[in-house]
Amino acid sequence: MSASFKEFSGGAAGELAPARIAGEGLDATHGVVLYLDDISVSFDGFRALNKLSLAIDIGELRCVIGPNGAGKTTMMDVITGKTRPDSGTAFFGQTIDLAQLTEAEIAHAGIGRKFQKPTIFERHSVFENLELSMKTDKRVRKSLFAKLDGAQQDRIAEMLELIRLAGSASRQAGLLSHGQKQWLEIGMLLMQEPRLLLLDEPVAGMSDEETERTAELFLALAGKHSLVVVEHDMAFIGRIARKVSVLHEGSILAEGSLEQVQADQRVIEVYLGR
Repeated sequence: MSASFKEFSGGAAGELAPARIAGEGLDATHGVVLYLDDISVSFDGFRALNKLSLAIDIGELRCVIGPNGAGKTTMMDVITGKTRPDSGTAFFGQTIDLAQLTEAEIAHAGIGRKFQKPTIFERHSVFENLELSMKTDKRVRKSLFAKLDGAQQDRIAEMLELIRLAGSASRQAGLLSHGQKQWLEIGMLLMQEPRLLLLDEPVAGMSDEETERTAELFLALAGKHSLVVVEHDMAFIGRIARKVSVLHEGSILAEGSLEQVQADQRVIEVYLGR
């Protein structure tokens, strides 16, 4: 299970000291939800990120592409606190310095991450997966005796509709198709009400129909949430992209509309031409 979701569903996030995330709520008065400035990360002499700077606006759907080894995963590791940068700064909104927080605190602050392989509670029903991931008090006594109120039931029903699993609410999650499991995990993250979602190759292994439905889901989420989608499927990128960032050797090589980056000779040489 991804680190971020484990912390969402466990006790650690509930024990967060609020002062460390600058009180309640996210300060995004300047319209930027995430700001990376001159981030560098090295592993055993290999520079995975090289003075990477990136800004994601509130409600934006940003696509990130690039060849293997470009630094895409390391970038997401820095944002979620899994990797500490050697230099540079990473801010969530105006006031939350991600370098000062643990992975659990970053998740609690409102950043959700989905890895390529879906991680769900396969022996539980679809409904139960969403219930377990709901943003509530997860301390043992509360969990044992809590019953869903009407608003919570409505919230789960709305999520089931959004992720196209309303007809599978009582189905055991392990019996879902690969694409349905991906949607369920996205729904589980959304139950935590994140402001920013990081999605790593979300349509890998999906059928064409599932890929199309995923595109529709992401387009519906944009505006309500900020999304950073790392993906190699260029047809999918073409379906959802508004702005694309191309990573190469740990820094931004090009940025703009899909048409702009596809026409960039540097991008063609290092990525699209392969």
